[in-house]
Amino acid sequence: MGDGRSATIKDVAAAAGVGIATVSRVFSGGSVSAAARERVLAAAAELDYRPSALGRGLKLRRSGGIGLVLPGVTDPFHAELLAGVLASARTLGGHVIVEASDGDPEREAEIVDRLVEQRVDGIIALPAGDVADWRAAVRVCSSVVFADRVLPGLPEIPAVLADDAGGVRSLVEYLAGLGHRRIAFLGGAAPGDRPGVRERAFRDALARLGVPVEEDLVVAARPARDAAYAAAAGLLQRRADVTAVLAAGHLLGEAAVLVARELDLRVPADVSIAMVDDVAWAELCDPPLTAVARPGRDIGHRACELLLRDQARRGRGGPLLLPTELVVRGSCGALRGSRR
Repeated sequence: MGDGRSATIKDVAAAAGVGIATVSRVFSGGSVSAAARERVLAAAAELDYRPSALGRGLKLRRSGGIGLVLPGVTDPFHAELLAGVLASARTLGGHVIVEASDGDPEREAEIVDRLVEQRVDGIIALPAGDVADWRAAVRVCSSVVFADRVLPGLPEIPAVLADDAGGVRSLVEYLAGLGHRRIAFLGGAAPGDRPGVRERAFRDALARLGVPVEEDLVVAARPARDAAYAAAAGLLQRRADVTAVLAAGHLLGEAAVLVARELDLRVPADVSIAMVDDVAWAELCDPPLTAVARPGRDIGHRACELLLRDQARRGRGGPLLLPTELVVRGSCGALRGSRR
């Protein structure tokens, strides 16, 4: 192209006057009218477009490697998952190519395309993309296993998950057993989005205990430091009557602890705090933080086994759920009345 960059599938679609899906079908051998096919091929030739490996539906001799696609490697859980994959691969005689998508679906698609070009035996991923992206990957890769996340609409892709619902349920029951009824959930879905597994488990657990869910206490927050801090600050400043906070992840738990300190709230005398994800700093807090430990290393190990060895289990009986563990520490206490 004139600006020095390579032509993309979007460029071809625009030049041919068709949708991206039509271009994809042309290069993957799908059903397309003769006229549309001719326009797409002409536009591709004019733009010097090179279809991706996924678009061409490559079937190549495999290299014996495993592709591992994570959002990042600095997050403690992702690092544990990586360690589990590496340990399992060493045992089973495989080698691992690690890539980080930064949670960007477009970057993830590029990574998967490159892994296919490198002829990996299979891919383990915590997916950021959508169903269509991964359906294309499955078509050209011998096997794909999801770790820690599933995509609705892709039951054919096996997955290894932590039992997050069970973990949140145990936390809610523990806090309720201490007398808490005004329990906030930090990390809810944004307005208009579908609640995630952890939020649904929080709501269901309260319902089973006969405790009404106060919508004002289900706070939308992304698992990023700035967003988490803003959500925690808004919650604890707005609702002085909250007696316990359940954070849906370790960045959200960190934010709740920081905001409580800045507001001079005593933990757990004024507010109890607990979170999903038992990271190293949780035990170093003052007081140490109650948390649900998720088996990141075991998820990685089992996902690698599933990919390389346990082919008989793939696609049978839904995702493989690994148990979580409630680790009780000093950050939660029995209710002794309102803090104000």
